[in-house]
Amino acid sequence: MSNWTQGTDPSPYEPELGSLPNGSQRDEHDETVAKTGTTTIGITTDEGVVIATDMRASLGGRFVSNKNVQKVEQIHPTGALTLVGSVGGAQSFIRTLRSEVDLYEARRGESMDIEALATLAGNFARGGPFRAINPILGGVDDEGSHVYSIDPAGGVMEDDYTVTGSGMQLAYGLLEQEYEDDLSLEDAKSIAARAIKSAVERDTGSGNGVFLAEITDEGVEIHGHKSFDALL
Repeated sequence: MSNWTQGTDPSPYEPELGSLPNGSQRDEHDETVAKTGTTTIGITTDEGVVIATDMRASLGGRFVSNKNVQKVEQIHPTGALTLVGSVGGAQSFIRTLRSEVDLYEARRGESMDIEALATLAGNFARGGPFRAINPILGGVDDEGSHVYSIDPAGGVMEDDYTVTGSGMQLAYGLLEQEYEDDLSLEDAKSIAARAIKSAVERDTGSGNGVFLAEITDEGVEIHGHKSFDALL
């Protein structure tokens, strides 16, 4: 087992982490693992964060393996993470982060702040056994609204809005034109849905509808929509 705790007597200011399975051994099924071609979007506003994803899971972007995949999951009382890349790796990544958030809260009696959660996610992506992931982390804490992209090498980048996945170029084109600093949460939801729709129309790895996560200081709400009409 690979232990993430540092030393035998850690400082009270160091993160309290569990252990991860050894990722050095290559899984014999790596070459056939289901991978998602996808589009995921995170947008910050003064009222909270909106995360949007499409619903399609594909095998290498060529064959649709599932038409109703929820690619955004709550992992924190006021935070959510998207699934991008290898399905198995992304699901394991979410379960691990959710467990660490729960452990932190149980030990300290308070929720982890979003910046610390993003740093933890980057550390896990860099050193853990999670393959081919590139998620978006969105959350709200005492410091405000946050959106981070986590790259497979463990890089953590915060921005007002970000996009990952195979449809990112199409979605970014619309976001660059429509994003404003004073967006309301409802405006951000509409823009995110339009950006997903733009990707769905041209990217074969994205499609079948949109999941929208609305994150505020009161919690996380996630809803799926097969049709874009009501959102636009």
